[in-house]
Amino acid sequence: MNQVAERLCELYGRPFGGKDRGRFRIAAKLVRSLAGRQRLYENDIRELTRAMLERGYVLIDMDGFFVVLSANTFTNYRRANDDCLE
Repeated sequence: MNQVAERLCELYGRPFGGKDRGRFRIAAKLVRSLAGRQRLYENDIRELTRAMLERGYVLIDMDGFFVVLSANTFTNYRRANDDCLE
């Protein structure tokens, strides 16, 4: 799954779809093709998710497709704390 992670990270930095770079979605079928597999099992997705995180990216499984985001995207999100939950 490391090679798949590398390709997805590379794709993040390339221009396509009218954008210079950045977040994207990719069909599960294409990810299976990149992995050279007919099926991706839960362990495969977990391994790919970890490989992406180690490279600074987040992989979100949306069933029929995957979303790739930079982990830095989440650093500016507001934080929920105990006070806001009361």
